[in-house]
Amino acid sequence: MSYITYGTIFDSCCFYQFYMSNEKHKLFYSLFFPTVFLLVIWTVSITEYILGVHFVEYGLYPRSPYGAIGILTMPLIHADFNHLFANSVPLFVLGTSLFYFYRSIALRVFILIYLFSNIWVWGMGREAYHIGASGLVYGLAAFLFVSGLIRREPRLMAISMFVAFLYGSLIWGIFPELFPEKNISWEGHLMGIVAGVIFAIYFRKKGPQKRRYSWEFEEESEAENEDEEDPAYWKVPPGSDFKP
Repeated sequence: MSYITYGTIFDSCCFYQFYMSNEKHKLFYSLFFPTVFLLVIWTVSITEYILGVHFVEYGLYPRSPYGAIGILTMPLIHADFNHLFANSVPLFVLGTSLFYFYRSIALRVFILIYLFSNIWVWGMGREAYHIGASGLVYGLAAFLFVSGLIRREPRLMAISMFVAFLYGSLIWGIFPELFPEKNISWEGHLMGIVAGVIFAIYFRKKGPQKRRYSWEFEEESEAENEDEEDPAYWKVPPGSDFKP
C-alpha cells in the first residue's frame, strides 16, 4: 500500500511552480528578440510613411562600396506595408521557434544568417537595390528544418515538419521565372537558404541534442563486454592460442 504524504504534495507543488516559472522565463526570452526586431523594422516603415520618404537607396546594392551598407540595412527596409506584413508573420513565428528550441545558440545563428546571406547577395546578386527581410525568413526556415532532421531529436523533428507544412512553398521563391510580374530578390531567398543549411550543419553539435537513455548505455556496455570475452578471430593478435 502506498501513501501520499504532505511532504510529497509540497514537493510536487514546488516542482510545478519551478517548472512553470522556468517555462515563463523561457517563453519571455523566446518572444523578446523577435518582437524587438519587428518593432525596429515597423518603426522604419512608419517613419518612411510619416516623412513621405523612402529609404530604398540605403538598401543593398551588389559590388558597390556605397551599397555595402545594405549588408546591415537590407532586412530593415521594405517596399510597402504589404511587403512588411508578409515578412513580419513568418519572422515572428520562425524567430520565436529559434529562440525557444535553440536558446543557447539562437542569437549567434540569427546574426550569422543575417550577415552572411546579405554578404553573399552583395557579392553575387544582380545590380539593383535589394530590400526586405525575406532572405532572413528563408534562412531561419532552412535552419529549423535541416537542424531538426540532423539532430534526430523528436521535438526538433516536429518543428522541422511544422516549418515544412507552413513554409514549404517558400522554395518556389528562388525561381524568378515563376514570378515574372514580381520584382523579387530571389538571390536573397537563395542565399538565405544556403546560410540556414550551412549553419544548421555547423552548429549540429551545439545546442539541444537527442536524449540518450540509460538502457542505451547499458546495451553498449554489454556489447563491449561480449567483445572482450569472446573476441572475433580477426581481432586476435598473431601467435595467440585462439581456437574458433
